[in-house]
Amino acid sequence: MVLQVLVDHRGHFIDINAGWPGKVHDARIFWNTGLFRKLQAGTFFPDQKITVGDVEMPIVILGDLAYPLMPWLMKPYTGKLDRSKEWFNYRLSRCRMTVECAFGRLKGSWHSMYGKLDLGESSIPAVISVCCTLHNICEGKGETFSQAWTYEVQRLEAEFAQPKSRATREAQHRASRIRDALREEFEAENQQ
Repeated sequence: MVLQVLVDHRGHFIDINAGWPGKVHDARIFWNTGLFRKLQAGTFFPDQKITVGDVEMPIVILGDLAYPLMPWLMKPYTGKLDRSKEWFNYRLSRCRMTVECAFGRLKGSWHSMYGKLDLGESSIPAVISVCCTLHNICEGKGETFSQAWTYEVQRLEAEFAQPKSRATREAQHRASRIRDALREEFEAENQQ
């Protein structure tokens, strides 16, 4: 089941969407949310704009490659990148680390986010939403987060990896080795 959230700069979940099957593409889920409709209408954030260079822009959110590039949603550049685009991608990635940390802390605090829940499928989104709400309460009160929980998260991720995800990772590892071998062969041929 997919959990799609909007995370603020403090690592708090400010919009939660849970319940779509894991096989549904992230962008499709996003297009069907109230968050998307509010962002598209310009009503989610206050009407504040800044000017960078000669471009006026609204408050933006950050997304990964799965999401559409929109005036209010920035995502990384793809393809052949010059130094400035690489730098943009690096800065975007650093900002998105807040999201990764928030998910890590959520999973570390609430182990019910792993494995099979002995609940009806229709109840699972509520449990996920409650875990997100409790995360926000704990974060807001400055509750201590044990780094040992991070190691437990890594163990649980390996134990409960989805078969398709595991197969994809293995295929990507094999593909990387093939690509590296080809690159090395092409480089050797070029030096002859």
